[in-house]
Amino acid sequence: MSDGPDCYSMNINLLREPVLRRLCEILDKTNSKGWRKLGEVVSNDRRFRVSSDEMERCSLKVLELEGSPTRSLLRLMGDRGCLLKDLVDFLQAMDHTEALQCIKPADPSPSLGIRIVMQPQSVSAVPGQTVRLDCHAMGNPGMQYQWFKTKDEVPNGISPELEFSPVQVKDTGYYICRVNYGGTFEFSNWAQVEILDATLTSGMMSQSLEGRVKVVLQPQDQRLPEEAVLELECGAVGRPIPQYQWYRNGVPLQHACKRKYTVHVATKEHEGKYRCMVSIKDERTWSREAEVLIDSDDTTRYRTAEKPFATDKVALLIGNLSYQNHPQLRAPMVDVYDLTNLLRQLNFKVVSLLDLTESEMRNAVDEFLLLLHKGVYGLLYYAGHGYENYGNSFMVPVDAPNPYRSANCLCVQSILKLMQEKETGLNVFLLDMCRKRNIHDDTTPNVVLRVTANIVFGYATCQDAEAFELNSSGFTNGVFIKFLKKRLLEDEKITVLLDRVAEDMGQFDPTKGKQALEIRSSLSERRSLTDPILPRGCSDEAQARNLQWAKAHELPESMSLNFDCGVQIKMGFAAEFSNVLVIYTSIVKKPEDISSCQAYVTNFSPELDVDPKEMNRVTPEETGSYLLSKNLPQHCLYTRLSCLQKLREHLVFTVCLQGSFTAVEELVDWTMEVNIGKPLIAKLDLHRPVRRNSCLQTCLMPHSPSHSPCHSPGAEHLQQHCYFPSAHGSTYLEVYEPSHSSHGALYWGHPHCDPPFYSRYHMGDGDEDPPFLESHSRINIPIEATDDIDDLQTSFINSLQIHGQQ
Repeated sequence: MSDGPDCYSMNINLLREPVLRRLCEILDKTNSKGWRKLGEVVSNDRRFRVSSDEMERCSLKVLELEGSPTRSLLRLMGDRGCLLKDLVDFLQAMDHTEALQCIKPADPSPSLGIRIVMQPQSVSAVPGQTVRLDCHAMGNPGMQYQWFKTKDEVPNGISPELEFSPVQVKDTGYYICRVNYGGTFEFSNWAQVEILDATLTSGMMSQSLEGRVKVVLQPQDQRLPEEAVLELECGAVGRPIPQYQWYRNGVPLQHACKRKYTVHVATKEHEGKYRCMVSIKDERTWSREAEVLIDSDDTTRYRTAEKPFATDKVALLIGNLSYQNHPQLRAPMVDVYDLTNLLRQLNFKVVSLLDLTESEMRNAVDEFLLLLHKGVYGLLYYAGHGYENYGNSFMVPVDAPNPYRSANCLCVQSILKLMQEKETGLNVFLLDMCRKRNIHDDTTPNVVLRVTANIVFGYATCQDAEAFELNSSGFTNGVFIKFLKKRLLEDEKITVLLDRVAEDMGQFDPTKGKQALEIRSSLSERRSLTDPILPRGCSDEAQARNLQWAKAHELPESMSLNFDCGVQIKMGFAAEFSNVLVIYTSIVKKPEDISSCQAYVTNFSPELDVDPKEMNRVTPEETGSYLLSKNLPQHCLYTRLSCLQKLREHLVFTVCLQGSFTAVEELVDWTMEVNIGKPLIAKLDLHRPVRRNSCLQTCLMPHSPSHSPCHSPGAEHLQQHCYFPSAHGSTYLEVYEPSHSSHGALYWGHPHCDPPFYSRYHMGDGDEDPPFLESHSRINIPIEATDDIDDLQTSFINSLQIHGQQ
């Protein structure tokens, strides 16, 4: 850049891209003269002070492939009016000679005219979010800006930034900015603002529009008479505006590249399963699958009101297996994983958790209750130790003492009482646990339930009986889920579906006469887990519900780490459960002068209790991650972090790079600290002893005994077969993430069985259930450009010629 004193008064947001890029390369380094030090220096100036939360948001930019904390920090400073001369002062205070050399001010001579250096970008959002369009020009300090919506001037739109906070549906349209100086003017490019009238925002209010594409409007199942109008809609948020491609039965449809797919005269040939692929640049995702049925009988009239529907569907899945004072279980992990995948295909919002303590279970239930509202389908699934007293079922946390009783456990009927208060449309409890009586709970429960319909209990076993898991090698489901998951895709009334599962279980020789499914129901309508979701309104409660669900599923984006030696590491993340994170790393770039190098992660929080021997393994299976092994990239090092609910602070760890140069035999170490915030369920702070009183009050009311728990007499004589109060053991099979519609279910728990009990039964290859797997090949589909934008440009410019002369 050439020297010129006038440029000291230039806002730093107008720095040229090459200069900005070089400045970011210098300051992004984690040293004493990096971007964090700049933030400290800037905070001493009241005009541009940056808060700790803003610094944290800047740090999270490292999670993005091309993200830069320095760029984010400079943008904040520029938005607050920081000029180049101010930045020079800050860098001089840091004694940062290298950074100062790359920002020598340029002289924007007026003879250069107006040059727009930052064009507004099209964006898609939902009501309530903050949307900003930017148009920055260089040339003269006295330039004036005016924003237009189509042909009309935007009131008060005279700044380089046009902000909608919050944005509304009425703000949808095409925008352009005119930059004036004297008798000359320049127009920016057109930018489209698309505001989706979405009632289910899934926490989008607090999320950035940058990054991953996020689907907020899903296509819905339809049943139509012949010759009716078929219209399917899909909507996603992001910047720039997402692109769409519709598929029917897996085949891309020609000229179906818009948000809405319409057939004006539907016939039988239009029946099928429809999905939409949504993409932003190289990022792609899929909508749910919607089934379309066409009735040929003209007298058939489909009315949505005649078919039951849910205003939303939410599920809490808990699998306890690593008990501290009781026998360890096996099947809950696979069962929770399978049901999570199946329920998500039915548009259930699912929180899946493993190994919860008593306080963590109570807090998880409280979060689940926040997801419930009028008309919502609520589904609670539990797999682990349990028992039943006086018709009330109790789930046993992993930290329950030995012996235990109801004061240490959660009462399922008490949770049902709280669900009834939410006026839910369907309450489903699927429980796979023992139902033996704990005779040391001598207080009769007094849970008073309301007389309401649409309650379904599916018990994996009969009253006063055990539920079993199979003793076999490998990984497979427990007995109940082994048969339940085969029926989940059926569009049947939930009680009919469970009846069929009961019949299937009755034909299973290893448990015939020992375990039988029991169903209790007050269902008064043909409710099924496949019922469509028809949201009603967008209340504050609904928004809070979706925000809580979204919080528990925010996964860090993949990131690239660049070390000073020139080595680049790619780091990715995967969620096995809502509280289990898998980190995988690989070296993607290595300079020629480095003969060999290896990267590994270390120094995790002691709260996570990560075994160093199970970190940085060559295969996911070696870390204990058997379920995601087929979905993770190869040739990486893998680390599995479980029990994220115990994380009290941000997840900070160290990435160590160890390598040797060709000319030097000794190993050299480089380190870099990474902060990925609170991933997944850690954001909800389930570790707190008491968060709310709802579940605690209900589960610990006088109906729950208050004296010390102990085992039922006679537990010893059951040792050959199962452990009382209940245990859940199972074998495992390979599990894949599915992509088709399916039912979901929950269960209570299983008794632990000693090897002799089922040594005669072994799940061989021929007995394993087929894995759920659907792979989607990425097909390049031509996408249509924005409609009529060229015509709009010509019409608009012609209408504004008189304004340009002002």
